[in-house]
Amino acid sequence: MTGNQELNFSDILAMVRRRIWWIVIPSIIFPIAAYLISGTLPHRYTSQTLVLVEQQKVPDAYVKSVVTEQLNTRLATMQEQILSRTRLQPILERFGLFKNEIGKVPTEDLIDRLRKNIKVAPVQANVGLGFIISFTAENPRLAQQVCSEITSMFIEENLKAREQHAQGAVNFLANQVEDAKRKLDEMDAQLATFKQKYMGQLPGQENGNMQMISTLNSQLDAVTQQLGRAQSDKTYLTSVLAQQEATWKQSISKEGTPTATPVELEKQIEALQAQLSALQSKYTDEYPDVVKTKRQIATLQAKLDQTNNAAVPPTVAKKDGPTPGEPKEILQMRLQLKMLDDVIRSKSTEQARLQGEVRKYEAKLQLAPAVEEQYKSLTRDHDTAQTFYNQLLAKKNDSEMASDLERRQQGEQFRIMDPPNLPERPTFPNRPMFAGAGLAAGLALGGLLAFVMDMRDRTLRTERDVEQYLQIPTLVALPWVGAHDVEDEESRWKFWKRDKHDKNGNGPQKEERELAEVSR
Repeated sequence: MTGNQELNFSDILAMVRRRIWWIVIPSIIFPIAAYLISGTLPHRYTSQTLVLVEQQKVPDAYVKSVVTEQLNTRLATMQEQILSRTRLQPILERFGLFKNEIGKVPTEDLIDRLRKNIKVAPVQANVGLGFIISFTAENPRLAQQVCSEITSMFIEENLKAREQHAQGAVNFLANQVEDAKRKLDEMDAQLATFKQKYMGQLPGQENGNMQMISTLNSQLDAVTQQLGRAQSDKTYLTSVLAQQEATWKQSISKEGTPTATPVELEKQIEALQAQLSALQSKYTDEYPDVVKTKRQIATLQAKLDQTNNAAVPPTVAKKDGPTPGEPKEILQMRLQLKMLDDVIRSKSTEQARLQGEVRKYEAKLQLAPAVEEQYKSLTRDHDTAQTFYNQLLAKKNDSEMASDLERRQQGEQFRIMDPPNLPERPTFPNRPMFAGAGLAAGLALGGLLAFVMDMRDRTLRTERDVEQYLQIPTLVALPWVGAHDVEDEESRWKFWKRDKHDKNGNGPQKEERELAEVSR
């Protein structure tokens, strides 16, 4: 075969036909050698078990599981923990694994070999999720025992991990509940202080405040009316008393008794002025009683001025007490005036108090919008904190039930479906597999040798080889005439199913029997 020539299927088949023994001999020797070599290798046995994931016995609608990780993730985590050195070294020592190599090979290498002999693979079984644990050892009984021990470790680790996970969730939620409760208590205290500070100004109390203002105004009107009547009665009684005193003094003046003193005139003027003030609070200046009272005050003021100008010595008498010798009627009037003064003083105090209460409630109504805004902010934050606390409390209760479920081993568990088997035949070496691998290696090597030998052969067999080698077209090709019998040659080609002659006796092998003679 010439170099740099594109190969087609016919070329490859022709090459195989020519170099058939280069392929057949390695294909026979290699499988036999591999099979014989496999017999010299130490036998290894694999024990395996099927573990199913059994769902929790209480429905999720009643108790939700706190472990939500996928099986693959949980298996990976448990596998890392179980296949650690601290967990594998006791197994290595207890079962005497690799006892012939202990002391010769580092312990770390032995543990790595032990770790490689353990296989964990999740599966989807007909009855649910699960996983297969397998262990390979030189002794079938030892493989079964170690596989059983590793399976027990996975089951115990699952129970322990689920219980720790559930308890961790309970502890976390308990801390969160305490923090939420502390914040909620602080907000309750703030809200209570706010309500106490702005009592009567909180949202929803506007109607009560307005009703209270209406009630206070009604009471204020009644007290004002009573005060006005008392002042009117006092004014009237004062004027009557003044007249009675004037009449009595005139009567006793005829008998040589001095007339009214300046002190008495001042008292009369004060009484009339009090009466005038009461009348002006209710009526205008044109009201007849107001005009009459003003006239009386002016008359008494003129008399007082006249008396003072005359320098009449005042009668020795108590300003607030009755004059000695006064009639019984005048004394009764003075007692009534004193009672009226007490009533006026009490009603005035009551009036001031009611007016203050009205102003206080009116101020509450004016500040109600601002207070309402602050109250809404506090209540909104309080409601949010209350809702968050209730949610955390409910989650904590659920997690506590889930934790109790795990402690009672009523949650999701690993159940051994198939116990670790006692292997009857070794899993290594697999002699048919070795033989198959030897056959594949022999075919590959034989094909490679055939290809190399054919590539190194420079024989020109076809017109295409001639054209490829000489780089000129072929004009005439003569059939090969040699010592080989033509019938034997044709029989050989027919055996390989390559002899398909046409009516002139030329077949596909003609190209290999012809020699290019003439070229341009």
